[in-house]
Amino acid sequence: MSWNLRQMLMILFVFATTVLAGRFSDFSHAKGYHPDLKERVEGNRKRNHPGYGHEHGHGNGTEGFRFLNKHTEEYRVESLPDIPFDIGEMYAGLMPIDMKNKSRGLYFVFEPTVGEPVDEVTIWLNGGPGCSSLEAFFQENGRFIWSWGMYAPQINPYSWVNLTNVLWVEQPVGTGFSIGEVTATTEEDIAEDFVKFFLNFQKTFGIKNFKIYVTGESYAGRYVPYISLAMLERNDTDYFDVSGALAYDPVIGSYVYAQQEAPAVPFLLQNNNIFGLNASFVAQLEALHESCGYSDFISQYLTFPPSGVQPPKYFDYNNDTDVACDLWGSIYYAAYGPNPCFNVYEIVTQCPLQSDPLGYPSDLQYLYPGFDQIYFNRTDVKKAMHAPMEIDWNECSGPVFIGGDDGEGGPEQEGDLSADPIQSVLPLVIEATNRVLIANGNLDFEILTNGTLLAIQNMTWGGKLGFQEKPAKPIVITLPDLQYGNLFIEEGFGPVDEPQGTMGVQHFERGLMWAETFLSGHMQPQFQPRSSYRHLQWVLGRIDEL
Repeated sequence: MSWNLRQMLMILFVFATTVLAGRFSDFSHAKGYHPDLKERVEGNRKRNHPGYGHEHGHGNGTEGFRFLNKHTEEYRVESLPDIPFDIGEMYAGLMPIDMKNKSRGLYFVFEPTVGEPVDEVTIWLNGGPGCSSLEAFFQENGRFIWSWGMYAPQINPYSWVNLTNVLWVEQPVGTGFSIGEVTATTEEDIAEDFVKFFLNFQKTFGIKNFKIYVTGESYAGRYVPYISLAMLERNDTDYFDVSGALAYDPVIGSYVYAQQEAPAVPFLLQNNNIFGLNASFVAQLEALHESCGYSDFISQYLTFPPSGVQPPKYFDYNNDTDVACDLWGSIYYAAYGPNPCFNVYEIVTQCPLQSDPLGYPSDLQYLYPGFDQIYFNRTDVKKAMHAPMEIDWNECSGPVFIGGDDGEGGPEQEGDLSADPIQSVLPLVIEATNRVLIANGNLDFEILTNGTLLAIQNMTWGGKLGFQEKPAKPIVITLPDLQYGNLFIEEGFGPVDEPQGTMGVQHFERGLMWAETFLSGHMQPQFQPRSSYRHLQWVLGRIDEL
């Protein structure tokens, strides 16, 4: 008997005795496990079996569609090419920013919850800037997923649609299928566009007096707080009752200096068994980490409570001194030597390079030879989703900001002239909602966990600077494995319903919840969907801790 099999049998034995003692039920309720999730997912799978729709009278039926009316009929998506499921109630298309001028509009996908009806809308935004939220819809938290290396799509048992009504929006103008002249130079500009779009969306779909939650990842760490604050400043709870926000691996502080460069070498030293860089090169990087001032910066400012406000630090790629201290870039390019399939978004990715229906599994674009087009660029898909036929869709496009000289102004040199969210906007959203979650995956080299903590420790909210205590409380995930659990049965191991276990660290102070997510890269709903599901439960107020 192999040691792995022995471990498996021991796990089954411990789990069986725990269930008999009744402890798992008590524990799971306390930690936010919904006992009906498994039954709901199994019901969805049955309903979405290729032969189910006709036999059971579902198919393209609209009975029970909550948001279908004479104004939304044109947005209804009846089916999707190569998606062998009844997709249920789903809408997509362009919504004008200004109903009197339809030359500028944002493209959206809207999936109402498959659970009990709820009067809330959870908005999801991808980052970039200029990256499409259809990525999250298709590969992270939508009702079904077709992700890297998958031969075909499958039902997503941890879809956010199980909990809430989800709206994915391609924004700012210039992103994905969204149309119009790119004019934005600030976050305030794109927030104004979004608020107008969202009001038109709600009035079209008959939505009023709903709670609103704004979520996203990466560069959306800038979008989420600015859009949330713009809604709050409307002082209109009929349409803009912002009740919480979430940002994954977010750009919230000095992105390049504090969230990439300063923590890059310590991250490498902690993970060089994965990077595989040679000792002499690592020694050179360690010396530069000292001489460039990163070591002293971390020692002084990554403390709990903070030692003080950090001096302004911005990285200028046009400055030779800064370029000489681009240690993050040195590590990034060196990583492709030992591992040609290196993925900055999830450092444990190894060869072979996985095909992506969206063409972008890492910083390298790759499709299997049989897939001659990116999914959302197919004519039949565009037609089914009411997308502009003339647009050549790419997962990331741009520019979407044009501020500064040559459109490269602003703190992140992206043409976005607005201040970092930690300076004033994000604190206002935290104080207004008392329910903001920021999380970072500890396998993400695009935006590093300690870099995000450095940003938080430089933010004043609720009358204090940063977290006063170091995050230490474990996140124990009790949701069962609904994606791969059946494989254990098929392979003769029997059912394995053991909880996932300790999968992160949480900390809450003054309305802000922090989560470090173990074994996750940049796109947390994709890499650790059970943890992400719990994060959303907290943001929606379903549970009080992670």
